[in-house]
Amino acid sequence: MQIGCPKEIKPQEYRVGMTPNAAHEAVAHGHSVLVESGAGLGAGFADSDYLSAGAEIAETAEDVFARAEMIVKVKEPQAAERKRLREGQILFTYLHLAPDPAQTRDLLDSGVTAIAYETVTDDRGGLPLLAPMSEVAGRLAPQMGAWTLQKANGGRGVLMGGVPGVGPARVLVIGGGVVGTHAARIAAGMGADVTVLDRSLPRLRYLDDVFGGVFNTGYSSAGLLAEHLTQADMVVGAVLIPGAAAPKLVTRAQLSTMKPGAALVDVAIDQGGCFETSKPTTHEDPIYDVDGIMHYCVANMPGAVARTSTIALGNATMPYMLALADKGWRQACADDPHLLDGLNVHAGQLTYYAVGKALGIDVVSPQLVLRQ
Repeated sequence: MQIGCPKEIKPQEYRVGMTPNAAHEAVAHGHSVLVESGAGLGAGFADSDYLSAGAEIAETAEDVFARAEMIVKVKEPQAAERKRLREGQILFTYLHLAPDPAQTRDLLDSGVTAIAYETVTDDRGGLPLLAPMSEVAGRLAPQMGAWTLQKANGGRGVLMGGVPGVGPARVLVIGGGVVGTHAARIAAGMGADVTVLDRSLPRLRYLDDVFGGVFNTGYSSAGLLAEHLTQADMVVGAVLIPGAAAPKLVTRAQLSTMKPGAALVDVAIDQGGCFETSKPTTHEDPIYDVDGIMHYCVANMPGAVARTSTIALGNATMPYMLALADKGWRQACADDPHLLDGLNVHAGQLTYYAVGKALGIDVVSPQLVLRQ
């Protein structure tokens, strides 16, 4: 199979869909790899690294899209890229379709077969291709939130760990999954007073067993959340419903109950955000003020640490990419129901229920698609 990897064109996105190691593995499996010139530079990979791995360098993205049978990316295809997709082509990348009707419609119109990293599952109920970036984003969230809290950026001017005689920042993490756990660990490591809220009692027991004494936990309810919002210097939104739009857990009205200059870090912004006042921002212009509360809502947070993120993502996606290339998408998905969970679009049909529910589009069962 001809596998293509274009350069990411989303603003300040420095990651790349394939590492040289992944290209080497694909070539070893008998496939050809076409990488756009300069695609890996933001993550520290030169064209020569890909050439040494056996890949071919293409001068333009148009060439990559025109020749490749499977496109491997990081972020959702931008409007210009979606125009280059064609019927029968495989797209393997993050999609986050639920809050993005324009992208969804374009993918349906293209006839492409689109498999989303964020909805591929595993036998433990996890999301193995989302987890690496959730780990990165979770660890970045307190770091970015601490920067947002600086007075020069409009924040409260609070130091995460405080100093002798001055108390630490109070950090509220909403959601105790992968993002929330990593965010809480880092925030606590910075010396902050951290509380994690979640609605899963088994998850809260796990967090207490493993991290008891490192940070506090609480069962998330509207009342407890409202109480903690009034006390927080920083709130990290870390909720996820796989493939679906994130629930709005903090309303605009509640911003008036918070401390002036407090920071909201919305890690769920790829799925529409979990604060009512969230809107996607970029690394170039990452924060904005609503009613005196500073919002950090960068939609590709892991892109800030592109090398770490690219290698972590490549380690996770490589086995699935090879399965798709070795077997074709249909046989690979038939052999692995967890990979089939990643199928969001095929030949003009939407195949992921949560996206259809969010956008009001009819959905075809992926199992039915396999039999077509």
